[in-house]
Amino acid sequence: MKKYILALVPVLFISLVSADCGITNLASCISESFFNFLLGILNAPIQPLLDLVYNLLTQPVNIDIFSEVWGIVVYILSLFYGILLMYIGFKFILSGYSFEQREKAKAGLAKIIIMMVLVQASFYIYSLIIEVNASVTTVILNMIQKDFFLLTIDNISNLGLELVFAIPYLISIAITLILLTLRYLIVSSGVILFAIGIFFYFVEPLNNYGRLIINFLISTIVITFFYSIIFLASSKLLDVGSFSNFKILVMIGAFTCINLVTIFVALFVIIKSASSVAKPVMQVISVVQAVAG
Repeated sequence: MKKYILALVPVLFISLVSADCGITNLASCISESFFNFLLGILNAPIQPLLDLVYNLLTQPVNIDIFSEVWGIVVYILSLFYGILLMYIGFKFILSGYSFEQREKAKAGLAKIIIMMVLVQASFYIYSLIIEVNASVTTVILNMIQKDFFLLTIDNISNLGLELVFAIPYLISIAITLILLTLRYLIVSSGVILFAIGIFFYFVEPLNNYGRLIINFLISTIVITFFYSIIFLASSKLLDVGSFSNFKILVMIGAFTCINLVTIFVALFVIIKSASSVAKPVMQVISVVQAVAG
């Protein structure tokens, strides 16, 4: 059995050695081929995850699956158009000879007309924002070297760090992939909330809620643009001599940075939502307390 194993060793080395190897550089060529073979094994589980991350960053989110639900929501919202127009009409009639009140009524009518147009076109506006963001993100990511996200043999120091931090790097990519998947689901279904947000934005009592919904959705869409900026900046760091020997740490730092940015944006939205909801509630409580007192 040992004889067969020993017989296979030269075959293994021959398969690792490239055609450019000769007698003079055989030792260095064998070692380089061996490390390339080792990095190929290490990059095997990383490459599919990187492909998924790239697709989630660059491909426009598919919102067509929610087009029917969007149509139902817009139909329900359109039932309120008549009520709002009647309300503005009554304000215009009751304004009498008050120039200020008549101007407010006219401004309110203009807002309702703009709101009706934007709500009806919200699906296409939302789709346009997604496609523009995906195009810009793709352009920036294509400026990054193809092997930046892969484990490579640049120098001995880099190779040692890559072997040590390969698993943490894989974990950081997996976390980013999970966050990007959640972002995809939110953006995909967000076309429904986008129409509601526009409607709320033009209705005075609900203005804060509408602004919150629109800001949240647009921030979730364009956050991939900032991801691409972080990746591009990280790749440029490798051109600096002091960072070129720590490529794996720069890559882990880039993915960790975008994960922290995502968590920060999520916490900011949650806090902002809580404050927006709490503000009118506190106003109602204060009014009740004043009446009761």
